[in-house]
Amino acid sequence: MKLIMKTEFDNLRDNDNYCYDTDSNGDKQVVKIYCGELLIAKKVKIKRSLRYFGINNYQEYLTQED
Repeated sequence: MKLIMKTEFDNLRDNDNYCYDTDSNGDKQVVKIYCGELLIAKKVKIKRSLRYFGINNYQEYLTQED
């Protein structure tokens, strides 16, 4: 997985075709976005640090705005 922008992650999360799951453990929170059973992106929050990750071809899953 590689780093992606927050707007790209939000675009994937807001898409109704994908589901997401949230997991919290102490100071760490992880949000994972799935297309079917394939993990396509995740957000990792540790205290005040936020990182957004996507699979290598995550651009194929982004919605197109007209």
